[in-house]
Amino acid sequence: MTQWVYTFGDGKAEGQAGMKNLLGGKGANLAEMSNLGLPVPPGFTITTEVCTYYYDHGRSYPQELKGQVEKALEFVGRLTGRTFGDAQNPLLVSVRSGARASMPGMMDTVLNLGLNDVTVEALAKGAGD
Repeated sequence: MTQWVYTFGDGKAEGQAGMKNLLGGKGANLAEMSNLGLPVPPGFTITTEVCTYYYDHGRSYPQELKGQVEKALEFVGRLTGRTFGDAQNPLLVSVRSGARASMPGMMDTVLNLGLNDVTVEALAKGAGD
């Protein structure tokens, strides 16, 4: 089975700096910083090969991708003590693009994915606000 998702966090990563073509610039560097023990928030990278697959297969995603993303979200959740979509202790994520080579004008960052009318109440309660 092809690995489409690579996790990083807690001083470990499935990737490294030399994997820039597969993980993109940001993904490879986050993996390397995590491997070096720098305080990088946990996360995961979806490989650049998913984009290639998408266009080569009629704009569809690899069958295994959804399960690998769900597993990666669980990994991040274990490290943070939070769960994506949880009404009591929600995990929020940010999505950033990261190509093999710098590409000005690429997708903007999406912050606070997972924030909704239910999870915002939990965040407010946790912050005492």
